[in-house]
Amino acid sequence: MKTYTLTLTAALALGGAAAIAEEVRVYNWSDYIDEELLTKFEEETGIDLIYDVFDSNEVLETKMLAGGSGYDVVVPSGTFLQRQIVAGAFQKLDPAQLPNLANMWDVVEKRTEQYDPENAYSINYMWGTTGIGVNVGKVTELLGEDAPIDSLDLVFKPENMEKLAQCGVHFLDAPAEMIPMALKFLGEDPDSQDPDVIARAEEVFVPVRPYIQKFHSSEYINALANGDICVAVGWSGDILQARDRAAEADNGVEIAYHAAKEGAQMWFDQMAIPVDAPNPKAAHVFLNFIMDAQNMAAASNYVYYANGNKASQEFLVEDVIGDTAIYPDQETLDNLFTTRPYPAKVQRTVTRLWTKIKSGT
Repeated sequence: MKTYTLTLTAALALGGAAAIAEEVRVYNWSDYIDEELLTKFEEETGIDLIYDVFDSNEVLETKMLAGGSGYDVVVPSGTFLQRQIVAGAFQKLDPAQLPNLANMWDVVEKRTEQYDPENAYSINYMWGTTGIGVNVGKVTELLGEDAPIDSLDLVFKPENMEKLAQCGVHFLDAPAEMIPMALKFLGEDPDSQDPDVIARAEEVFVPVRPYIQKFHSSEYINALANGDICVAVGWSGDILQARDRAAEADNGVEIAYHAAKEGAQMWFDQMAIPVDAPNPKAAHVFLNFIMDAQNMAAASNYVYYANGNKASQEFLVEDVIGDTAIYPDQETLDNLFTTRPYPAKVQRTVTRLWTKIKSGT
């Protein structure tokens, strides 16, 4: 993995005296914040910010579970956060140092409690859904004006997939996303941890497997934006990136994203403080800064993702708050679901099943 380090410096007078040299180390996803916010943090606090980036939960988890990561704030996704909390990798937050907790959105906090009971160890940074991205023109051409682009029928009914194979379909290479989606299509509990129920996902994938061009968790962004494929099952933020890239390129490709009307999975990226953070006090300062309504809005306005900060919503640009692909309407929101990490024994079953599904054997 290529890691970039951004070091910002500022020396401000605090209370009429020069600030004592202090730093906070933050480890976040690539291209996931407005860098002007990083400068603003240093200017307002006098704390030097060391900001590194990663590109997968697995990279972060390796550092966290090995211990001694050297970071004060990290940003795991919900299911990884839960596993790392159980492993003792994080310290509880001190609400007394986080007055901006009052800005957080109870709708999101109720969902993230599944990963972090009472939200004791983390705050939500961004969230989204797993759904379906389509090249509207190509899909309509193949399936007609009434193509079910907002339904799991689009990708799980063989008669649709057979036609869509002509223009290319990619699925996420992520069993924790794809298996619950298949179970939802079957009317089963997408959060089931019963191996017999999970095994039913195979009956969904086998009939459509011949029509899936690739399983991958990032290549679909450019492929969709460039018109190389016409359907991608993926993460909302990625597909919205593809939509925006196509619009900027003015290449005639119109991309639409939908969280499936049958119900879609929510994902959450959470900010947390490692148990061995070198500077937990500065970590709390950083978290409180991020939870400022205008700061959080600036982050969302930059990355075009929804955030878990209710107070920020009045400062969001219309292209973000008014886009139901980013902030779903209430009916869609009520229909979203979350899932728990699979226990180790069940995970082995899931891994074998997914390998079988991908190989088509």
